[in-house]
Amino acid sequence: MKIGNRLKSAISHMMVWATVIAVLCIAFLVTVSYEATKASVQVTQNGQKELIRTHADTIEELLSELGVTVQQHDELSHKLTDPVKYGMDVTYIASKSINLAIDRNHREQYYTTASTVGEFFEQEGLEFEERDEVSHDQDTRIEQGMDIEVQKAFQVTLKDGKDSEKVWSTASTVSELLEDQGVELNKLDEMNLDPNDPLPSDKPVTITRVEKVTDIVEEEVDYTVETKKDGSLPKGEKKVVSSGEKGLVTKEYEVVLKNGEETSRELVEENVEKESKKEVVALGTKVEEKATASASTPSSSSSSSVSSSSKSTASQASTTVSRNDTSGAKTLYMHATAYTADCSGCSGVTATGINLKANPDKKVVAVDPSVIPLGSRVWVEGYGHAIAGDTGGAISGNRIDLFVPSKSQALNFGSKNVKVKILD
Repeated sequence: MKIGNRLKSAISHMMVWATVIAVLCIAFLVTVSYEATKASVQVTQNGQKELIRTHADTIEELLSELGVTVQQHDELSHKLTDPVKYGMDVTYIASKSINLAIDRNHREQYYTTASTVGEFFEQEGLEFEERDEVSHDQDTRIEQGMDIEVQKAFQVTLKDGKDSEKVWSTASTVSELLEDQGVELNKLDEMNLDPNDPLPSDKPVTITRVEKVTDIVEEEVDYTVETKKDGSLPKGEKKVVSSGEKGLVTKEYEVVLKNGEETSRELVEENVEKESKKEVVALGTKVEEKATASASTPSSSSSSSVSSSSKSTASQASTTVSRNDTSGAKTLYMHATAYTADCSGCSGVTATGINLKANPDKKVVAVDPSVIPLGSRVWVEGYGHAIAGDTGGAISGNRIDLFVPSKSQALNFGSKNVKVKILD
């Protein structure tokens, strides 16, 4: 009886296990069959590739399984209604929102699937020049919410002193333009616009270069003539008792130059270097007694001779004073620099035809011909006698450039104010 019960129990357990195994086998076969019926699809999402096995019937269902909702500006290689096929390659790129501002006035929101700033410009048909200012490089990767700013260059007329040119600029203010162009303003310089003003495209930026220089001029003071009656001389005859001498006055002026042209001159100081000396002339008052014609003739002749001689002497004295006047040379105080003939692109031949390379020891100065005529002989303090034989683009107004044999001498000379005399 016990043996029969044990046999029944064993058979019962075996049937249970057999059932369990059968169920597991069926589940396994169903699973294997389910997985085997899935389609293999390669999905590239925002540049990341992934192999997907799916039972989705359409692309929309496939993307839904991946948690992707396609927006209006997104990029998708297939239509959402396209059926899923084994081995197909689906590409999806989500769009990003960016803000583009051009010329600081117009800001617009864009949605793009471009990977770089350059690709975005190309997609939108936007072209910019190298001179334009773009906030990001062309190969910068697009980020969500990125702000891109573009400032297009425009032409501005810049008048700096006597020079005028049109320049391209992206500056927003006048001071930014000057900084970009490397233009420095001196304390006295004047400008038609305030440095903080917005940079206009229809109005030139005009800089007036202003400088104050000291001009010392030596002026002669004419002498006075004093006439004294002299009873020892025949009436009407004149005789120079003591010759007159001209005086000398030094006048110091403060001169204002605008773009190299003198606009005002103010006397600052006047010094008497030499007092003038008056000329004393004796005027004859002696009346001679009348004599006979025979007697008076030689006497008259003699008197005439003496009188003529006296007049000649007086005239000669007056003329001599004029001829000996060598103090009339015009004296200027000028801003001096030095130059050589060995600069890059220099021919070494001056504006008047002097070959400086063949004559390295010749004393030649470059001048503004409107101040010192070319060919004039001059004397320059610390340099000596020289010829005004050359000109220069930067030599304008009271400026002078001294020729020296070597570059080291030019550098050592530097820049200084000197006294210049125009001899002829």
